[in-house]
Amino acid sequence: MASADLLRREEEFYSSLFDSAKGDGARSRSQLIERKIEALEDMATKVSNRRSRRWMNGRLLIELVPRLHVEEIKGLFAPPPWGEELPLSAFCRTSVGEWDAFRSIDMDVEARLMQHMKISSEKTRTHIDEDEAIALNAWRRIDCQTRESIKRNFLPDLLEIYEEQVRAFIEDASDKDVLVLNVQDPFQRLLLHGVCEFYNVTSKTTSSARDGKPWKTTTIKKRPGTGIPSRITLVSFLRMKKTGSQH
Repeated sequence: MASADLLRREEEFYSSLFDSAKGDGARSRSQLIERKIEALEDMATKVSNRRSRRWMNGRLLIELVPRLHVEEIKGLFAPPPWGEELPLSAFCRTSVGEWDAFRSIDMDVEARLMQHMKISSEKTRTHIDEDEAIALNAWRRIDCQTRESIKRNFLPDLLEIYEEQVRAFIEDASDKDVLVLNVQDPFQRLLLHGVCEFYNVTSKTTSSARDGKPWKTTTIKKRPGTGIPSRITLVSFLRMKKTGSQH
């Protein structure tokens, strides 16, 4: 009986709210909704019957959900086949003749094509592996202290400047057999020696005086085993190691 009485009170309360909404334009819909929710919460605390409490909770949730607009309701059914049509796929946009030619390709031709693509990919991978191996051996020529310094304070712009000068010196076909650089900063000079070791050339720094101040001169020479520079530069190799591309 208590449940029936509460339901009757709730219906009377709703009818009074709707009647007041018609006659009172000053009250907004949000104020009415707040009053409904407060009344439902008050009644829900007094209901002992489980079924009635479920009904009260359901009504409370309905009041909390805002009314949906047409576009929002339409969005609930947006996925096909109810909503708007999906754009045509690439296969649908392809002309029938071209698609039929691709679909009806001879199996032997397809097998030869796939085999050719596989061999080409393996050749490319082998070529890359060889370049990586050469760069790795060149990296191992650098002494441990210099390697750690290069990795700890990575200066790609400065290293690239030194690399361009050393590579141009190695690739120079003239009789020039000595490259002289004047690098005064101790750390930058250490990087230069590391670049020289990477490209298998000798480097020696000597001290002198200029205008009463110490002056450092680094002399770089080719070794008998100095060959064509690695395709992978030192900077590229370090970036590969940083991204995990190199073991």
